[in-house]
Amino acid sequence: MPSALQHDITLIGAPTDAGGGRPGAGQGPQALRAAGLSAALQKLGWQVHDNGDLKGPPNPQRPPQDGYRHLDEVIAWNQIVHDAVLTELAQGRLPLLLGGDHSLAIGSLSAVARHCRAAGKTLRVLWLDAHADCNSRRTSPSANLHGMPLACLRGVGPAALTGLSGAVPALAADAVRQIGVRSVDAGEVALVHELGLTVFDMTALHTLGMREVMARALAGVDAQTHLHLSFDVDFLDPGLAPGVATTVRDGPTLAEARLCMQAIAASGRLGSLDVVELNPLLDEHQRTAALAVDLVATLFGAS
Repeated sequence: MPSALQHDITLIGAPTDAGGGRPGAGQGPQALRAAGLSAALQKLGWQVHDNGDLKGPPNPQRPPQDGYRHLDEVIAWNQIVHDAVLTELAQGRLPLLLGGDHSLAIGSLSAVARHCRAAGKTLRVLWLDAHADCNSRRTSPSANLHGMPLACLRGVGPAALTGLSGAVPALAADAVRQIGVRSVDAGEVALVHELGLTVFDMTALHTLGMREVMARALAGVDAQTHLHLSFDVDFLDPGLAPGVATTVRDGPTLAEARLCMQAIAASGRLGSLDVVELNPLLDEHQRTAALAVDLVATLFGAS
């Protein structure tokens, strides 16, 4: 058993791609299950409860309105996710959200932030992603809300999303560490700086090395820290993980990804987790799903 918090793990499926631009991420939860996620975690000695898939509105596949695509559906899904994640945290379980697109992290992290405030815990968020996810309706070229979750969590976005945690912003700037970023929209750059986010982009990874990046990202994490990992599968190089809708070249190698997950496991403070943006329609023989399961298992102690 790893030196992580001794939780039971609850799988929560959120089968929606309403926040993205291409269909398929809504099939991610089932693909992760089919790739053996529960069995991999149980093999490591964890108690795994699968709560099945949440029920929410379908993807209407409509054009954007007022700078947002499918805003009502994304709000609905995030409220549902918020409530499900908060319930598991209150029961002392580790919620593992199976996405679905990355807009779902608004609901997941809003619940975690609410829980941490009530419990007197310090929240640290590691955001593994090829993208900055910090667009607004004024800067986004696509109007897709899966490109806006960090902005919403930092207080920039629709009130129904920015206020979901009960406080605005849900996350303090010093709570967030972005890792692996290599695609930032032109209008997004200023907002990343304005919101005070700490970004370890691929240049930092190449210069410092993954071990040093993770040491810095986890600096200050202690027994009073709740560590949340939001893992967008497009963090990985598309040569390793083709099954995502928004691939960006020159991502972390498999060795670097494993070092990242091992560092999180060694911290012993992982308390909640999102795995998002797996698109089985774009995968090759399920290899992205299998790799995602392998890396999640590494988080929980697999060597």
